[in-house]
Amino acid sequence: MDPVMEVIFLAGAALFVLSRLYFTLGKGENNRPVGRTSPTASSDEAASKKAHEDLPPPPSEAPIFTGPAAAGLEEIYAADRSFNTPTFMQGARAAYQIIVSAFARGDRKALRPMLDDDVYEAWDEAISARESDAPAFELLRIRKAEIETADLDGTMARVAVRYEAELGDGEIVRTAREIWTFMRDVTSSDPNWILDDVEVAN
Repeated sequence: MDPVMEVIFLAGAALFVLSRLYFTLGKGENNRPVGRTSPTASSDEAASKKAHEDLPPPPSEAPIFTGPAAAGLEEIYAADRSFNTPTFMQGARAAYQIIVSAFARGDRKALRPMLDDDVYEAWDEAISARESDAPAFELLRIRKAEIETADLDGTMARVAVRYEAELGDGEIVRTAREIWTFMRDVTSSDPNWILDDVEVAN
């Protein structure tokens, strides 16, 4: 065969094969165009979607702290990434209720693990000095609880919370305004905060 004719023949054969491949591979199952969804494609998409759903969620973003205590709260968070204000305030409100109620009952056993040594000694003396028949003021409700200040001294975090609460003895209702400072060593495995100081608020 003439060399020129042989090249033309081979080129024609290659074009024929390529055209057949295009029409075969360019269509999906049941001659559907690839651009349309086929049952196989749907299954693949579902499997891919499920695989993405099974992946662990991305790490949460750092909390945003606002207000006058923001700088101190950020320092505490930098030292303890588990710290966040909603969880802390939930615990601070619960601590206020437990401590005030335990003090009213004179329950030293309940108070001891929640108070720093100095605070416990002062409250222990107050319980002893209180007349046995004196009416105890019970917590009626917490009207307000908000973070006043926060700071990190070495590994010791301190957060001061301003409380406004109603206390009553069955006859008299009075409003208590106090600032309680809670502290915790951020390197400790114990997640609990203890009461470090109590001041009367303006």
